[in-house]
Amino acid sequence: MVLERYELLYEAGLIQERWRDLGSPLPPEDGPTFGVPMAADHRRILATAIGRLRGKIKYRPVVFELMPPAFTLLQLQRTVEALSGVRLHKQNFRRLVEQQGLVEETGGISGTTGGRPARLVRFRREVLLERPAPGLRLRAGRRSMLSVSSP
Repeated sequence: MVLERYELLYEAGLIQERWRDLGSPLPPEDGPTFGVPMAADHRRILATAIGRLRGKIKYRPVVFELMPPAFTLLQLQRTVEALSGVRLHKQNFRRLVEQQGLVEETGGISGTTGGRPARLVRFRREVLLERPAPGLRLRAGRRSMLSVSSP
């Protein structure tokens, strides 16, 4: 719904690009305006890309293409949260990702966590052959749970 929200804000005149495109001066500071303006239609392009990416993580493991070869589960969780716009419960996220066999341990640890060293994991490429749609299905709810698609 990212693009839809952008379009509504644009039509309502609540973002600066609307006034720029009309060739009108910005309205007085009476009402709210949202976000930082971008050149040309870049904000619309960004909204479209975010919307498509959020849709795609449901049926394809694109999040793993954005990760380094070895990563921690917290890094993976933060990436999923950033893409989806949904806060996830840490233990539920870890349990579901591991139960679905999406990752495997590398045997290494990361000492850059600031506390106890974290285990490094990597994406199991075999999952692409095992399941037709190995994506992450996020449900927005009271506590923002994570559900991982199964075969």
